[in-house]
Amino acid sequence: MSNFVRKLSKSWVGKIIMALFVVTIFASFALADLQSFGAGGLNGGTLAKVGGEEVSDRDVSGAMQRRLTEVRQSDPAADYATLAKDFDPLMDLLIQDAAIRAFAADQDMTLSKRLIDAEIARIPATKGLDGKFSQSAYQNFLAQQKLTDADLRKLLSSGLLQRLVLGSGSANGRVPVGLATPYASMLLEAREADIQLVPTQGFLAGIPAPTDSDIATYYRTNARAYTVPEQRVLNVARIGPAQVANVVPTDKEIADYYNANQATYGGTTRRVISQVVAPSKQVADGVAARARSGSFVDAAKPAGFSAADISVGPQTRNQFTKLSSDSVAAATFSAASGAVVGPIQSDLGWHVIKVDAIQTEAGKTLAAARAEIVEKLSTDKRKNALADLLTKVEDSIADGSSFTDAVKASGLTAVKSPPILSNGTSRANPAFKFPADLAPVLRAGFEMAQGDDPQVETLEGEAGYALISVDQVNSAAPAPLAAIRERVIADWKTAQARAKARAVASVLAAKVAKGATVQAASASSGVTLPAPNKAAIRRMQLAQMGGNVPPALNLMFALSQGGSRMIADPQGRGFIIIKLNRIIPGNALLQPALVARTQAEFQQAVSGEYAEQMARAIQVDLGVKRNDEAIAAARKRILGS
Repeated sequence: MSNFVRKLSKSWVGKIIMALFVVTIFASFALADLQSFGAGGLNGGTLAKVGGEEVSDRDVSGAMQRRLTEVRQSDPAADYATLAKDFDPLMDLLIQDAAIRAFAADQDMTLSKRLIDAEIARIPATKGLDGKFSQSAYQNFLAQQKLTDADLRKLLSSGLLQRLVLGSGSANGRVPVGLATPYASMLLEAREADIQLVPTQGFLAGIPAPTDSDIATYYRTNARAYTVPEQRVLNVARIGPAQVANVVPTDKEIADYYNANQATYGGTTRRVISQVVAPSKQVADGVAARARSGSFVDAAKPAGFSAADISVGPQTRNQFTKLSSDSVAAATFSAASGAVVGPIQSDLGWHVIKVDAIQTEAGKTLAAARAEIVEKLSTDKRKNALADLLTKVEDSIADGSSFTDAVKASGLTAVKSPPILSNGTSRANPAFKFPADLAPVLRAGFEMAQGDDPQVETLEGEAGYALISVDQVNSAAPAPLAAIRERVIADWKTAQARAKARAVASVLAAKVAKGATVQAASASSGVTLPAPNKAAIRRMQLAQMGGNVPPALNLMFALSQGGSRMIADPQGRGFIIIKLNRIIPGNALLQPALVARTQAEFQQAVSGEYAEQMARAIQVDLGVKRNDEAIAAARKRILGS
């Protein structure tokens, strides 16, 4: 099951919780009608139970539906039968998830609503145009993922509990040197083999033309190979910036904004001020009297104020009000340049002010500020207009309007796609490609059923939204024979040539298995074959190839010395005979760096194994009740017989 989980992990909700175990991604998508049964105390919709937690028919149906959607991204022709091998691993994962929830409940481990809310807010698709959480975006996200709010909260809770319960037990898994050394030595092991290809292409020339009966029979027998995946015609109407681009402010709105923001656009007047704030009126009167007949600096000295003490500098009325009071600022800004004002009392004391100068700075005229104001008001008005347009469309759909009626009532422009596959391409028009920014629309279009109400999808970034409906569904079916006749003829000929190549290869393989060399067996085949290849490779080199190891090289490390095998070429070129001539054991005792690297690479796998073993121990401790009859019925209903 570990390999199955790792494969699944390469794929949304991927990306919000995949690190918390894939099972939670697949749970909670509704699909089918529930079946009734009773076994071992389990009720009608329950396939398995762990403690107080259940795995329902609905959970399994949803998991398989989600898996099918994922697989169809790379294989549009996939159906539930394609997923037969995934049913049992998914069932095991759902049971494991239920066990973790039950264990957490027994240990009184609870997650606060605030924590789950925070996880929801982190999902990019729940954010609005302003980058903040949006309830409408959240609802669109739930609809797109076929989730309810409760489903998503359960999904997130399960993932967090997986991390909390299994995280500590699987951290820092250690691998001893004694365990890592034999594996490191295996990496150094080298093998030598002879490889012979018997190509299909070499037998094509002798294949006669097929009869009509041959063609028809081959077409019927291989109908799946000629099946055209489901195609759909989608109706799409954008609801974005382009739809509100003509929204601009009126002249009155521009003028009103200009007048309301004179602090920004109007002229500025400052007074250069000197000031004494005396503790009593008697002292202030003396300063004022001396200032009116001489220098303000000299007038302030007898009261103990220096030139630095009295210098306030340029001040707007607002600035000076904060330094004094409304009454002091009012008197100061109504005085002429050179005037002495005061004494005037405030909470600070008695003020005596000298207006040293008046500075005037011209502001922007309405004409000069117009472009700036228009840009700001247009942005705000368009944002509001887009929100209003979206609300109008959603209200129209909620009231039962069709796609056409909603588009017409809202003044949108609708576009109808040609018949397209789930990857956005069109067989009828190879040049067509569904717009990349409408990816959420494409995904939703293949999840909806024909006849479903139109729905609004949130687009990424600042692209806005789109209204979508399914116009037509063309079910998967084989292409007409007349349209692909030449292809079927070519495939029939290839199949005949392949059968001849297999027969020759089988004879060669039998000779090699009895002790003949590959070279001698090929020379006695009676047909012209390419020269055999000699291969020499270390196991370490296979590891460096990742998942791209040719089967022939893999087979070299599965055979015993002197052993041989025939396999089909994975690229369809024909058949391959392999004979392993020599095995050279590796020795990592003198390569401590390789041993250390092997330890490090095993550590992650060991941590994952610890987590899986802990999860299994929890299931054993709590006890798993399975209704095998109901599970078999669910399998048959979903996958077919």
